[in-house]
Amino acid sequence: QVQLVESGGGSVQAGGSLRLSCAASRSTLCMSWFRQAPGKEREAVAYIQTDGSRTLYDDSVKDRFTISQDNAKNTVYLQMNSLKPEDTAMYYCAAGLAGTCWTPSWRRHYTYVYWGQGTQVTVSS
Repeated sequence: QVQLVESGGGSVQAGGSLRLSCAASRSTLCMSWFRQAPGKEREAVAYIQTDGSRTLYDDSVKDRFTISQDNAKNTVYLQMNSLKPEDTAMYYCAAGLAGTCWTPSWRRHYTYVYWGQGTQVTVSS
């Protein structure tokens, strides 16, 4: 079992920055950030293989968001810059294990075995 705890959400004006953290109770093979806005489906935002070999981003956040990790702390971060009102959502981290992490499926919910409770990000114009 892996517990994931997100933090770092909040309210910010457009153009501002936030850094989200996701602390895992033990090491995992891959981790991603998803987000879900009211009335919309949960969508993948960024992915990292925890050996550092690969990161992937949705086009909507590419060049604005950066996913990174601190393996000593089993923590993954999402640095969000140049935030836009359309980035407003609940952000969730998710973790996969050996046998579930497959890069071509990084956007698929079934890639991830464990999910956090979410942290709210609100961007005002």
